[in-house]
Amino acid sequence: MAWMLTDLPNLLTLSRIAAIPLLVALVAVGRPGTDLAACILFSAAAITDYFDGRLARDWRQQSDLGRMLDPIADKLLVGAALMMLVGTGRLGAWGLYPAVVIMLREILVSGLREYLAGVRVGLPVTRLAKWKTGVQMVALGTLLAGDPSAVLLGVSWLPASAVGAVLLWVAALLTLLTGWDYLTAGLRHASGAPAAPAPPPRPEARTG
Repeated sequence: MAWMLTDLPNLLTLSRIAAIPLLVALVAVGRPGTDLAACILFSAAAITDYFDGRLARDWRQQSDLGRMLDPIADKLLVGAALMMLVGTGRLGAWGLYPAVVIMLREILVSGLREYLAGVRVGLPVTRLAKWKTGVQMVALGTLLAGDPSAVLLGVSWLPASAVGAVLLWVAALLTLLTGWDYLTAGLRHASGAPAAPAPPPRPEARTG
């Protein structure tokens, strides 16, 4: 177990969890410089989500520990970013709705994965779920930066907050679609209905 924690893929996964307290502190300060730093930190953490799975596959270091930690790290990072954006009033009234949808979907999928793991059924990550994750991460990074960061970077003409809000709605729509797919798959197994055989999950699919 100890050596698994020192594998680079798992270290990258753990780095996303370790980044959360610093991310929260940077957002709480609420200065243009710290907002930009929060965006950079969040983006760097989000990028590790790609590399941990890629390296685990290429180096043949896939493990049950990594498959457990990866979705936990993703959901903690996303949840912390959303709560800080809501708590600091950066989402606005309309931005609250996609945030609620995203959080509820994460809880739903976590519950489904726990149930299906108990009956030894996997929940493969779909391509649409990967697109959802990508759009969601870009949306949150842009919202964390906000308009003050755009001014700081000399691109004051860029409505960063508005762009982030639109992308968050797109992510929420993809969240509903993928959440429905996962829910129907879970209900199908729970009801004992026969299902078409699904292809085995790809080794690099560690998120969703």
